[in-house]
Amino acid sequence: MRIRVLGTLHAETAGVSIAPSAAKPRQILALLALQSRHIVPVSDLMEEVWGAGPPRSAPTTLQTYILQLRRRLRAALGDPGPLPGTGTAPRDPYAPSDKDILATRHGGYQLEIADSDVDALEFAQLTHTGHAAYEAGDMAKSSRLLEAALALWRGPALADLPHGRHLSIEATRLEESRLGALERRIDADLHMGRHREVLGELCALRGRYPLYENLHALLMVAFHQDGRSSDALIAFRRLRGTLVEELGLEPSPRIDRLHQAILRGEDALDAWRGTGSGEAAGLAG
Repeated sequence: MRIRVLGTLHAETAGVSIAPSAAKPRQILALLALQSRHIVPVSDLMEEVWGAGPPRSAPTTLQTYILQLRRRLRAALGDPGPLPGTGTAPRDPYAPSDKDILATRHGGYQLEIADSDVDALEFAQLTHTGHAAYEAGDMAKSSRLLEAALALWRGPALADLPHGRHLSIEATRLEESRLGALERRIDADLHMGRHREVLGELCALRGRYPLYENLHALLMVAFHQDGRSSDALIAFRRLRGTLVEELGLEPSPRIDRLHQAILRGEDALDAWRGTGSGEAAGLAG
């Protein structure tokens, strides 16, 4: 089975789509996939679909949606082949059934598929190992793993689904994780001297995320590493102007320390990481 939620919902088994066309069953499938191998309580599923005040018919309707999903699973799984001498096609007793894959548990339902079968869970695993590689100082491995994780995205998470309370939380969490992975991958690339390779990407990201300070800081670092300190300072002034105008806030102290390091001609990447001389002096003070 393969379920993709990092973009529009796509679900298939053995090359056959199992994604329902109706919105509510699609919400249920997405929530079950994001919590794969964990029990999703009936109350959570009903709240996702109907909000805080579900109708009296909600439990029965939910069971109908689960049956519809199982029916689609059953049709996609098919039969392995005829039993000799019978001409019929009974299911292999060792093959999982639709009820094994979408299991009823006490108080809820559980989708029994591997993390690698759900793109969001595969993304989480790749980013975890990518961040660990960064912390261990292996920038090449970190960049490679995080790039593989980011390549799983095909658009905004759960893009074609209505979002109840639970999917809204999941979508926000996934987008934050995506930004964190993107920031860390660019950081790793800068450590390897790839400032020219990431400059165009960072300029585009500055327009897409005008209030996300860390990406602006990495753009300042890349400009400075490329010998374009004036552009780095312009990037700082642009960020400061946006923050003051939109939020009434000054840039964070960390951004300001990076700005000062660039003015002094110090290593911008060290200053951003907090290992430059200016940061050391600040800590000593």
